[in-house]
Formats: sequence, structure tokens, C-alpha cells
Amino acid sequence: MTRPISLLLGVHAHQPVGNFPEVLEDAHLRCYRPFIHTLHRFPDFHFAVHFSGWLLDWLLQHYPEDMALLREMVKRGQVEMFGAGDTEPVLAVIPYRDRVGQVNRLSDKLEKKLGQRPEGAWLTERVWEATVVPALADAKIRYVTVDDYHFLCSGKSAAELDSFYTTEEDGRRLDLFPISEELRYRFPFSPANEAVAYLEHLADAGHESAVYFDDIEKFGIWPETYEWVYEKGWLVSFIEGVLASPKIRTQRYCDYHAAAKTRGVIYLPTTSYIEMNEWTLPAPAANKYADMVAQAKADGRFDRDKAFLRGGMWKNFLSRYPEANWMHKRMLSLSERLDKLPQAKKKPAMLDALYRAQANDAYWHGLFGGLYLPHLRRAVYHAIVELEGSLDQCDPRPARVKLDFDLDGYDEVIMHNAAIQSVVRLDGNACVGEFDSYSLRHNFADSLMRQTEHYHRKIHLREDRAQHQGAGIASAHDRVVFKHEILPQDLTIDVRPRGLFIDSIRSENGDLAALQDYLVKTERDLSLTFAGDGVEKRVHLSENRLEVSYRFSPGARGTFVTEINLAMPSCDGPAGKFIFAGQIPGGFGQAMELASVKELLLDDDVLGGAVKLTSNIPARLVSQPHFSVSQSEAGFEKIMQAVTLTLEWPLAGMSHELHVALEVMPNS
Repeated sequence: MTRPISLLLGVHAHQPVGNFPEVLEDAHLRCYRPFIHTLHRFPDFHFAVHFSGWLLDWLLQHYPEDMALLREMVKRGQVEMFGAGDTEPVLAVIPYRDRVGQVNRLSDKLEKKLGQRPEGAWLTERVWEATVVPALADAKIRYVTVDDYHFLCSGKSAAELDSFYTTEEDGRRLDLFPISEELRYRFPFSPANEAVAYLEHLADAGHESAVYFDDIEKFGIWPETYEWVYEKGWLVSFIEGVLASPKIRTQRYCDYHAAAKTRGVIYLPTTSYIEMNEWTLPAPAANKYADMVAQAKADGRFDRDKAFLRGGMWKNFLSRYPEANWMHKRMLSLSERLDKLPQAKKKPAMLDALYRAQANDAYWHGLFGGLYLPHLRRAVYHAIVELEGSLDQCDPRPARVKLDFDLDGYDEVIMHNAAIQSVVRLDGNACVGEFDSYSLRHNFADSLMRQTEHYHRKIHLREDRAQHQGAGIASAHDRVVFKHEILPQDLTIDVRPRGLFIDSIRSENGDLAALQDYLVKTERDLSLTFAGDGVEKRVHLSENRLEVSYRFSPGARGTFVTEINLAMPSCDGPAGKFIFAGQIPGGFGQAMELASVKELLLDDDVLGGAVKLTSNIPARLVSQPHFSVSQSEAGFEKIMQAVTLTLEWPLAGMSHELHVALEVMPNS
């Protein structure tokens, strides 16, 4: 008789720190609740589940009855809770001390709230680097799940990926379960009877275990899945089919791990899941990689060769996107400051803010990932600015610092007072790359450059497609869907970084020349003066006010132009509006042109305050929303990143120094 195969089924539930409450509500009603309620009806179906800590806190607060069902399933031995970093950081890119702290925080929470301290951990985005082993082991984690692709890249064959292996680093041991890619693509997209038959096929072939651990959002949130999984009964049919099969038994990972022996020692290369290895590459390389994969599939050799068709590593996102790199280096610096703070001065809220700043979602972009989503970056900066303000109160830092903070080869000058902070990049543009309000905990320069993405060539096809072979529904990986009309101008690539006060001169014949050869002239207190080609520029902080002044050479001609990209939280929603001369000419998402402006208010209910733009010399002002084209499981869409204000002054006859200021005005 065929020995039953052990189905080790795990699901991972996560929502990014800072996500909209309505998104969390929808996710719970369409996925988390029906999944929990369905599984609760089948106590003999054993499985594992991981909830990221921030989401778990929200669910415990808003849906305690559903969480009580989960606790009951834990108590009766049906469910195994998996740990991880509390705010779902990529462990490989945070310090060892924070890895241990993050994992222990979620483990403590699970033990207290759900009655079980985890032995296993979900590895965020399955990003594997051997350096994470000591921290996981020191946090009392005994095993993690990673993709079978990781094992294939180490030289293992698919036939050898049965049960778990053991690795070690710096004297600590960790066991590794290989997640089946085949199961990831079958559950829940293939018909339930076919999914059960495939498991029985594995049992007939002599496999001891079938390892599945993937996003629970595939069971209700991905396109078509709510109807498929619940209304059409996929989940119930699958559970009943598994329980009725004499060839399949369900087990918790902890039970299987306690009874089985390791298959031996293994050392995995630095990698993530195969799709991530494409997303993390720059567009030209990603396109070449995708072409190689497509050709290998067309030639029928992909399964044989995919371990050798390896793309990039997760940390490439930090070199691809300067915005992600800047956030990451800001976070690391604050982690170090907090670690060095005397214990008596540390407050729990400081560690809370640091951990929120380490949430992975806003640091990367692909089919998933939230770098392109302003509200997720805003959540990271909210935590960064909050923590920095708290540290400054108990451990003051210099008012002005100059260093190459982001390791890009150019210094930055960081100036701050008790109310605001500016970061000026010394890359020749002399623009403000970060502008923070401590009271609002907001970075007004948090925008995103438009750059070429690997999925742009799919957009050029201009047609919706959902590729799927046979019965079932299409996975998000196989869909090409347009949520918005994408026009050629939406894919225009930025040649200069987005920021505040990006300067140019428009000649009398209409040509626009960038001013990007500014050199530092003087540094004094909270002022920084640059000398450029025929212009002197001064950046100065005073109370809630960032002022930039310009002095032009006598006889200057043409038109002076400066661009200000302001990250306003309401984006193109109804909560943001311009106020000019006592009137409301429009919202931030609308194009607007004003002929003569000395004062303009940008009022934002989501922000809880406003920004007042003033100029001592009337300016022609053009405002337009800055959109980028993003990709998600729901399709291609345009996302507003910032309000782009372009101000212009004719230089002929300008005899006075030009002063332009941004004043932060929190609501009282």
C-alpha cells in the first residue's frame, strides 16, 4: 500500500504597515475571515499560518471573534503559528540586533495572544542570505521555509527535495523546508480535484512530503479568487478531497519536523523566489533575463536549466531605486543611534517606530512590493521622522552635518532645527532631497523618479491578456490587465532626480538648460550657499520655514525656472486643495496655471496641515500631478507621486534678490 504523503500546507497573511483601513477591511472580509471560518469546520485538516505582527494587531483589535476561532484551532492542535519579523522586514537588510528583536517581538505576541510560541518562521519574500541564520537561531527559531528554487540553485535535483535539510552559520543550526513551486502555481488555481490528484501522484511516486507555503491573499483577494475559492467552493472541495484520500495526510510542520530526520547539510546561495530575481534587475537586464526564461520554456528546457538562469538579488532594489536606498540608509542610521542611546533614555515608542521603518513593502517594486505606493513610503517616513525627533529630544545631534549618507559618491548636507529638517544633495543640482516636518512626521520631498521598468514593454502591447492552460483560473503572474489608460507621455523617463527647487534657465529662443553645476560657496549655521553659472543660490531654515534665495548676474537674460515636487498625502483625492487669493482653483490632481503668484496655500486634510508657498516676486506658476506607471496583481495603473509646481520669472530687469519659501503650517 502506498505510504501517505504528508501535506505541509502553510499560508502567509500580510498587509503593509500604513495600508488603508478600507483595504484591510476588504482583505479580511474576502480572505482572512472566510479562510479561518472554512478551516475551522475541518478540525482534522492540519496546517500552518503566519500573520505579520502589524496585521495581527489590527485583526485582534477589530475582529476578536475571528481571532478567537484561530486561537481555538491552535489550542486543539490543528494550526501551527509561524513567526517572522514583527513588521515583516527583509531580515537580510537590517542589523543583527533588530533581526533578533523583531522575531522575538512577534514570537512573544503569538505566545501571549494565541497561546503558541513558534518554532518555525516565514522568511519575508523568501529572501535568503546565510547571514540571517544566527539571528533566527538565537531567537529560538528551528526551521524556515524557502523556495525549492533555492535548493536547485545549490545543485540539488527536484527528486531530492523531499523533507528538510540543515544549514549552519557561525555555529548556529537552522533547518530548511523547500516550498514546491509546482504547488504554488496549482493552489488554488487548478481545479480542486486536479490539485488532490497531483498530491496523490506524488504519494504514488514515493514522496514523503509536499511543502506549500504561500500568500493567503491568493485565497480570496487576487483577481477572480474570491468567487473561485469560496462561492464556487474550491477550498471546501480541496479540503474534503484531501481528507478523503488514503494517500494524503495533513500535518503541522512542527509535528513532521519532530518525527523526521534531516536529509543532510546544505548551503543555499543568496537568492529569492524566481520571479523576484527578475524584478530586482534593472530593466535592460530584466528584459534579457525574461527573454532567456521565455526561450528556455519554448525550447522545453526550462525545468532542466532554471537553476542556472539566475537573476539578481533582493538588495539590487537598493541600487536600482535611489529613493529606496535613501530610506534604507536613514533607517540604518537611526537604528545605530537608538542602539547607542543609554538604556535609561530609551522608550518603547522609539523601538516601535524603528521596527515600523523596517517594514519591507516600501523598499521594493515588482508585481508586488510597495515602493510605487506613496502611502507606504509615507508610513516609513512617518516612523523615521518620529524616531528622529524623539532621539533629538534626548540626545541632540549637530544642527548641520555633511557626509555621503547614501553611499552614492556625493555628500549631502543635513540641516535641522526643532521644527523642520532639510537635506541638500551636493550632486550639482543643489536641490532639496528631503524636507521633514517633525510635528506632522512627514517628508514633503518623498517623491519617485520615473525610470524604465521591465514591464513597460508589456504595456506597449496595449491589450488585456490572462494566460492559463486548461481548467481553473489565471494567476496574477499570468495576467496583463490595464486599470488605467497608459499614454506614451506617462512613460517619460526623468533625467534629473525629483526634489524641491530643481533649477533651469529657459533661453529667449525657448531652450531649457538645467542648472546642475552648483558648487558649495559657504556653509553657516542653518544656511548653505551655492555658486552656479550666473546665479547664486542660498538654502536657509528658520522655524517652520524653508527659504531658497537666488541672486542673478547683472544682464541675465531668459527665464528662470524652478521645479518643486511636493508629496502631499491626499494625492489626487478630494482632501487636498489649492487656495489662491481666497478661492479654490482646484485640487492637487488637476492641472492648473496661474499668471502671477506671490502666495499659494496647499491645504491637505490627510496631512493635518498645509504648506504655504510664497515668493517676493510674482511668479508664473504651473501645477500638474506627477504620475508614475505601476504594476500590481490588479493590473497596470497610474499612481500620483507628487504635486509638481513649476515657477517661472523673466530675468530681464530683475534687480532684486528672489526669495521663494515653503512654510509648514500644522493644523492647530
